[in-house]
Amino acid sequence: MLRKVWAYFDQAEEHYGTPWPVHYRLPEDERVAVLRSLGVRCFAPLVYPHKPGMADWLNGWVREFADRTPGAVPTATLYPEPGAASAVESALRAGIRCVKAHVQVGAYDPRDPLLDGAWGALADAGVPVVVHCGHGPKRGDYTGLDVFGEVLARHPRLVAVLAHAGMPEFEAAVELVRRYPRVHLDTTMVGVPFTEWMSPLPSNWPDLLVEIADRVVLGTDFPNIPYPYATQLEAIAGWAADDRLGEPFLRAVLHDTPAKLLSV
Repeated sequence: MLRKVWAYFDQAEEHYGTPWPVHYRLPEDERVAVLRSLGVRCFAPLVYPHKPGMADWLNGWVREFADRTPGAVPTATLYPEPGAASAVESALRAGIRCVKAHVQVGAYDPRDPLLDGAWGALADAGVPVVVHCGHGPKRGDYTGLDVFGEVLARHPRLVAVLAHAGMPEFEAAVELVRRYPRVHLDTTMVGVPFTEWMSPLPSNWPDLLVEIADRVVLGTDFPNIPYPYATQLEAIAGWAADDRLGEPFLRAVLHDTPAKLLSV
């Protein structure tokens, strides 16, 4: 599966209009070693399906990976198909601590009634779901913060982490964080040179972060990023240079808030 993902990124100029050289194109053991060398103590391996029948075997693989990899948090994924709710409930009983939902790649409607029970189970359990629901880097049939906003309106207690801070709808993502006390933003590819040309941050980004500083969490998309891991940290440090954010914001983004969400 990862080889297929990398093959897709090899054609990124066709898909996105720019090359996407995967910076950490390494065997699995070497990728984990790189994380350790960077000082990463804990990470959530995220998987996601693009068609029916994939979620079960992806969940099986990621459970096995977490079992044999110190520091890897057990995770799961979902897809709108019969049994989606019971699969999520089973994963929760097995101790998963994070879920990934990728509306763009999965090309599904997050409002699908087949997912309603799954969202409800996650909301009740308080387990975070990282949701790629924004239009970036490529618009999908069901992407958009307005679409996922309808899911949150039905499940306002859902602990949702908006991947890529809702890129490119950054202001709309911040508004959802303001409206729903359990919604967070992740920093994946936000404010780095690779994406700034196509999805630039608003000029008042630090202003927007001040009131939601404790609901921003580190995200990187390692290993599939087209730049070194440190590039994301440099972007976050740039936001923290604002006196209203500072070191407490850095500590919250890089450790305290994700540790709380993942129960580590």
